[in-house]
Amino acid sequence: MSRFTDSSNEEFARLARVKSSSKKVGSPLGEAMVEFFKQSVAKRHTKLSKIAECWAALVPDTLNEHCALESYSRGTLIVIMDSSSHLYELKQLLLAGLQQQLMMACKSAGLRKINLRAGRWYQGDDAGKPQFD
Repeated sequence: MSRFTDSSNEEFARLARVKSSSKKVGSPLGEAMVEFFKQSVAKRHTKLSKIAECWAALVPDTLNEHCALESYSRGTLIVIMDSSSHLYELKQLLLAGLQQQLMMACKSAGLRKINLRAGRWYQGDDAGKPQFD
């Protein structure tokens, strides 16, 4: 019996040695992610949210329903319009003075330029029901 016990103890010791992990664990990712969020996401969100508030207040609701603020980078706001007729109408409003009003209202966010693009941010033909991917 002692031989059987010795071999099972040896087998158990071998399994314990193989299964135990002595790998060094790297530094926690949480601190790096929080720093990334503060530097990248939080700054952009605060600037874009200020611009979105001004946009909603100054742009007529009839046009606001047909556009989406796509991105904001280096002082340039990119706006997507769902049809060329709405794009033309908003372009005319911007040229008539709306762009200057938006620039003044969003001066603290650093808005310098507005680019309009035709495109869709939803699926299908119904502009009233945006479906983001």
